[in-house]
Amino acid sequence: MDAYTSFAQVYDLFMDNVPYDEWCAYICEILKKHGIADGPVLDLGCGTGELTRRLAACGYDMTGVDVSVDMLQKAMEKQTDPPILYLLQEMQTLELDGCVRAVCCTCDCVNYVLEPQELSDAFRRVAACLESGGVFIFDMNTAYKYEQLLGDHTFAESRQEGSFIWENYYDEETRINEYDLTLFIPEAGELYRRYAETHYQRNYKVEQIVGFLQQAGLVCEGMYDDYTDAGVKADSERITFVTRKE
Repeated sequence: MDAYTSFAQVYDLFMDNVPYDEWCAYICEILKKHGIADGPVLDLGCGTGELTRRLAACGYDMTGVDVSVDMLQKAMEKQTDPPILYLLQEMQTLELDGCVRAVCCTCDCVNYVLEPQELSDAFRRVAACLESGGVFIFDMNTAYKYEQLLGDHTFAESRQEGSFIWENYYDEETRINEYDLTLFIPEAGELYRRYAETHYQRNYKVEQIVGFLQQAGLVCEGMYDDYTDAGVKADSERITFVTRKE
């Protein structure tokens, strides 16, 4: 089953621990430091539009792009005034009608691009969509997270609104992490419907990412521990990259 089909229906429920407000504040601060206080901004891999809406509320003219029809449908159900433009595209074939001042790509979306050449292509596409001096902020999961925290571990959660079992299988040779996700969603009466999805992510090396950025004409201005000002540590679970188009 394609990723983010059934899960899209309960994504916001089970992802309510994602600190969207903090991420939004962090991104806005970085953009303003680069003189970007308004104008067109792209949320790449926007999902259900939670961060997109927050950035729009901060005064940016937002466009959201995602590869999942179901996630975009959820995003469009939360439409704002003025409405946000949502587009169905893959990041490695990204194409916009005009340039944007900034692009953000959060929640380890880049790890979902499994082929290195396709991620390199995605960065080139991002650069092509950015105006000169534009900023690209993105994050990725680290080797520490895949090898030490996810690995071959299983996680589960049960709520009144639904339950899930999340099984992980990490292959050190291919650097691919397989997520097998089983959902139990209540229906009429006491019945539950079972859904199953499989997701895959690649564990990229930092030097690979920096190389792809350089090839795309994007300058890496900094790498940080998650969405903080602290440098990357040995046990960082997420790295946030701040880059700029030359």
